[in-house]
Amino acid sequence: MDIIRPIFSAEDLAQMPDDGKRYEVLEGDLAVSPSPKPQHQRIVLHCANFFQTLELQGLGQVFTAPLDVVFDHHNVVEPDVLFVCQDHLDIVTDANIQGSPDVVVEVLSPSTRDRDLGVKVHLYARFGVREYWIVDPDNQTLMVYRWTADGYHPWGPYTRHETITSPLFPDHPLAVAALFR
Repeated sequence: MDIIRPIFSAEDLAQMPDDGKRYEVLEGDLAVSPSPKPQHQRIVLHCANFFQTLELQGLGQVFTAPLDVVFDHHNVVEPDVLFVCQDHLDIVTDANIQGSPDVVVEVLSPSTRDRDLGVKVHLYARFGVREYWIVDPDNQTLMVYRWTADGYHPWGPYTRHETITSPLFPDHPLAVAALFR
């Protein structure tokens, strides 16, 4: 007997309950995560604060979860933090983000770690997210994947004792320790 695997879409996602869980569609598979823990949310807040300073300088807009990023019919993600550069704001709609943000940040948690380090790396690369930041609360590190003509290249991991500078914002260094206050 054949096993029938349902393929989920953006329309199916819109029908999910508002129950505090995070729903995503990754390559047509439904992914469900419980609400994050306080430490996770503190790190999200610190990341968003960094990007908020960029927004206040007119460099783009920062958003935090829950907010859908729609890549295509079978790929809808809900990153912890995302940043859309000023020249790319046409992807921001009243309902969601339609296309690839310039920076996506995922803070690892036990329920999402494998997904964030696996399928999402490939998904973000495939859809041309310029930088994918992975924050690891346990090790207090930041790994950055940057898009190049040859695909994603990992930079780091950077420890809490280091400062990074993104080519997207060369005048705005980030002390990694600021994420783990």
